[in-house]
Amino acid sequence: MLHTDDLRQALSWVIQDIHRKGWAAGTGGNFSALMSTDSPVLLMAPSGVDKGLVQPEDLIEVNPKAEVISGKGKASAETLMHWAIVEETGARAVLHTHSVFNTLVSGRYVAQGGITLTGYEMLKGLAGVATHEAEVTLPILTNSQDLADLSRQARPLLTPEVPGHGLLIANHGLYVWGDSLFTAQRHLEIWEFLLEVFWRLDNY
Repeated sequence: MLHTDDLRQALSWVIQDIHRKGWAAGTGGNFSALMSTDSPVLLMAPSGVDKGLVQPEDLIEVNPKAEVISGKGKASAETLMHWAIVEETGARAVLHTHSVFNTLVSGRYVAQGGITLTGYEMLKGLAGVATHEAEVTLPILTNSQDLADLSRQARPLLTPEVPGHGLLIANHGLYVWGDSLFTAQRHLEIWEFLLEVFWRLDNY
């Protein structure tokens, strides 16, 4: 695990990189990294700020009750989802984006509960996937402003044994996670690529 100062630098860089790619426009998206497993604390971007401007010193520290224990700013309402993912999967980082393609796919396919992809070489970028022939499912949940309830609905889907490391919320966005910040970043790039391919092929 990175030293606290290094983790702040790394998370700030990842957030700005995601913003530059257009996956967290405006003040959209929220991002976290686990600081400690002994006394669980998430390092997070504060809510309601332009993610392209987030600096290391702007990041806040949040406990499992979604309370800010260090730093200035408000914790996102979606902090509860971050904690659900960390607790159920053992993830060390969670990234949540609002891209065009993850929003389109999540809205169109929510009724079927998710999408399953196979045959793509890029699937091998997901931890635990060794062949393009693997079938990987990305679940989709109906959106809700009740994040406590939405997090409870998500928990049964958040098993570390199932490849994918991602979850869509309908007409909202994508959550991905990993056993390190940069693994989560890789998973995000893989899923954003695959969701764009999936949408373009389905609407060719």
